[in-house]
Amino acid sequence: MEGTVAQKLEAIHSLQQIDSRLDAIFKIRGALPEEVQDLEDEIVGYETRLDKFKFDMDALEDDIKRQKEAIKDAEKLIQKYQEQQMNVRNNREYDAITKELELQDLEIQVSKKKIGEAQIQIENKNKDVEELKEILKDRQKDLDTKKEELDTIVAESEAEENKLLTEREKASKKIEDRLIKSYAKIRANAKNGLAVVMVKRGACGGCFNIVPPQRQADIREKKKLIVCEHCGRIFSGVEDEIEEDPTAKKKRSRA
Repeated sequence: MEGTVAQKLEAIHSLQQIDSRLDAIFKIRGALPEEVQDLEDEIVGYETRLDKFKFDMDALEDDIKRQKEAIKDAEKLIQKYQEQQMNVRNNREYDAITKELELQDLEIQVSKKKIGEAQIQIENKNKDVEELKEILKDRQKDLDTKKEELDTIVAESEAEENKLLTEREKASKKIEDRLIKSYAKIRANAKNGLAVVMVKRGACGGCFNIVPPQRQADIREKKKLIVCEHCGRIFSGVEDEIEEDPTAKKKRSRA
């Protein structure tokens, strides 16, 4: 957008005023939005852990089923070998069948051990799940409370915020992109969110460093964009000091 420097300064000053009012609204909300987001992320993390526990326990249950099937298969083989053992023709066949019986018995013992270990793991994981569910329940209560609190605060300022956002959009259209980008960059680096300030009492309204008289005169003319040499904020003008009432000044000096 083309325009005089004075018009540009007026537009960027208006944008700053709108943003400062928005900042005040967001400040009332404090850390609640971040706290709500953190709790939501934490809850997602707990739910992911619960899903992992369920997956692990399902895998353990499947393993127990496989081991039980292995025991049944081994018992069938034992019965088969015992029947064969009754009809052996020599010691070599007897010894071979005896080894097979011992092997199947060992397979049964190994499977039973694995089943026992899996059941212990499931029991431990069930305890972890119950503890995690209690934590999740508490976190959900905290989240509900904070969301309710945040929703109340947002509702109180929603109309004003929407109005300001509309005004901000209109104000932004009056400012050239290059200046908007500079403004946004300065605001991002400023702790108080001020990118456009007035010279007040001979000092920068952002960093409070003294502005020389000649520079103040240049700022008053509004023929070019001038920034603070200390903090880089844009000067939109010079605020004239109001002459103090002599009576009040006299009273203050006596106090």
